[in-house]
Amino acid sequence: MPISQLLSPPSLPSPPPRLLRNGAPLRCSTPLRAALALPPPRHLGLAAARGDGGTLGASRARAVRVSAVPGDGGPVAGGSGIAAAAAATVVFAVMNRVLYKLALVPMKDYPFFLAQFATFGYVLVYFSILFIRFRAGIVTKEMLALPKAQFMLIGLLEALGVASGMASAAMLPGPSIPVLSQSFLVWQLILSVLILGRKYRANQILGCMLVTAGVILAVASGANGGPFVSELNFFWPAVMIASAAFQAAASIIKGKRPDIFIVNSFGSGFQALFVFLLLPFLSNLKGIPFAELPAYLNRGAACFLNIGGNLKDCHGAPLLPLLYMALNIAFNISMLNLVKMSTAVVASLTSTLAVPLTIYVLSLPLPYLPEGTNLSASFIIGAVTLVLGLLLYNLPQRSADQMKKD
Repeated sequence: MPISQLLSPPSLPSPPPRLLRNGAPLRCSTPLRAALALPPPRHLGLAAARGDGGTLGASRARAVRVSAVPGDGGPVAGGSGIAAAAAATVVFAVMNRVLYKLALVPMKDYPFFLAQFATFGYVLVYFSILFIRFRAGIVTKEMLALPKAQFMLIGLLEALGVASGMASAAMLPGPSIPVLSQSFLVWQLILSVLILGRKYRANQILGCMLVTAGVILAVASGANGGPFVSELNFFWPAVMIASAAFQAAASIIKGKRPDIFIVNSFGSGFQALFVFLLLPFLSNLKGIPFAELPAYLNRGAACFLNIGGNLKDCHGAPLLPLLYMALNIAFNISMLNLVKMSTAVVASLTSTLAVPLTIYVLSLPLPYLPEGTNLSASFIIGAVTLVLGLLLYNLPQRSADQMKKD
């Protein structure tokens, strides 16, 4: 599971942070431990962060759960500090999504190898953080002894999400990726109603409808000769939308959790396992027979390392994939820091702002993508509609209960 799943699909509210005897929130004495001991943020959908890259891409990338009140860890930080953190988060979010696409340029023919490599990398990162939290006493043996069946299902869904997301992102024009990935919000709303019986406010439902309309307009922009439909025949856009559905389902199944890193660590472990086990099925998306899988993985490793003979179109590896993974980690650390020090409004606006900026950057000529993309009027209208829907969904009014407490 990519670290972008820290910011992944909104689900049920998480339990409040542990308290000391005097009632104060639990604090850590060092910056490192403070960063690792963030309490699980509470629910407010922020589908703009997804993808992922990613989803990678997920992972990764993927939505943030934040509290509707100032950061769970204490009072809101000063305005200048929040502004700097928000600006840094926007920059990291855009760079994360752009590098997601660029990482798939050299690995276009080997997205499943990249998905497998990335999931093992994130397993190492997550379990390292979990070990530190265990040593610090934040995670207990009782927490680690929880039944693993739920984690297996989460890993299976996220494996399908990250593999199908990478396969489709490698084939899609750059600007379409952040647009199609926002269908995650639609799936999250639908599935949470069907599975959890959740109810949403009118502004959230209307916002979700605007997001749906924006995605449809953007995808249909190729119907008259543009690059999004006429050349792809809806297949790869549909795969990207299905990827968002898998990751939305995984986020809902997570539900209440004892610790975010327990869920993500074990979920990542099972995800890596299922990506490997599902390779014979997933490789059919690229027309790779089962008998050729070993040779495919060998060629993928050679392309990733950019070594060996008969390599074509692998320029940029391994630099671009490694840069993407590093930026993905930096983005998630930045977003978690912003969630802790600010309010839901700041976090949601930051995440939403990254969507149009990412679309614009990916439409420009870039290293390894020198041709750029011409955005049609229909695509621009769809993107604007989508962003308006995200703003409407992510800026709810404070509830009456919260106002009474204030």
